[in-house]
Amino acid sequence: MTAAEALAAWLEHLAHERRLSPRTLEAYGHIGRLYVAFLERHRGEGLSLPDLGTVSAAEVRAHLAERRVGDGSDRSGLAARSVSQTLSAIRAFHGFLDRRCATPAPQLALVRGPRIKPSLPRPVSEDQARGLLEETQANPDAAPWEAARDRAVLTLLYGCGLRISEGLSLIRADAPLGETLRITGKGGKTRIAPVLPAVRAAVDDYLALLPFALSPDQSLFRARRGGPLSPRHVQATVQHLRGRLGLPASATPHALRHSFATHLLGAGADLRSIQELLGHASLSTTQKYTAVDAAHLLAAYAGAHPRA
Repeated sequence: MTAAEALAAWLEHLAHERRLSPRTLEAYGHIGRLYVAFLERHRGEGLSLPDLGTVSAAEVRAHLAERRVGDGSDRSGLAARSVSQTLSAIRAFHGFLDRRCATPAPQLALVRGPRIKPSLPRPVSEDQARGLLEETQANPDAAPWEAARDRAVLTLLYGCGLRISEGLSLIRADAPLGETLRITGKGGKTRIAPVLPAVRAAVDDYLALLPFALSPDQSLFRARRGGPLSPRHVQATVQHLRGRLGLPASATPHALRHSFATHLLGAGADLRSIQELLGHASLSTTQKYTAVDAAHLLAAYAGAHPRA
């Protein structure tokens, strides 16, 4: 087996056994191809599967350094977080070779990634979220059904904690919405999202004004000319709304999902429940919201306490 064939086997495993999203597969494939090409260039010959087991820590560090500064095919170089993600993908590749092909790479354990300051989710406040939803009705350039559609989409993101792709994946047969929604998220993982009355009402209002007749299997949310609504439209809509409301650039559609989690936590919901509602595979991902909530409390204390 050649190194390229080993890489293809790993990507097949990620696609069919791990069921990763097409975008994630594309990213891993890109990282893997650059890594194998670097090793072949560095050694001056094509690589076989056993050769991948002899990779040295120095070779991996040299590859990461090249990605960090950029080269002829990637002049911009990578930020520290992207370098860390590259190393994580390389480790996953070699982990697959160890488990499935009996080809460990012991030197890889000696490689350490760059130090990264953990970033926190940046939600909007309850008033800001409410303002975004209400401002959709004040867009003079949108037809009434388009304004109702934008409100329905944003209400779904905030009310159910959905990603844009999850909200836009709904089909006509899903509406009118029931008490819950079955959502298929990243990696093909399925979860149940409770549906608030306000969310159902927003989708019902949109359907009442929708000028297109849809078959049960067509996308629920439609663009101006009748095609499926794109994620880019949702992003552009929120960008326009935040400009009108004077909100920061961090007020994005995905920030509504962060807000869903942060506001639930602030109201007393437990982390395990929020993890299930968001569809996070790891509790550590959900735990970031506790830091956001603590930071909000400290900011409120500093702004209100007379001795602060």
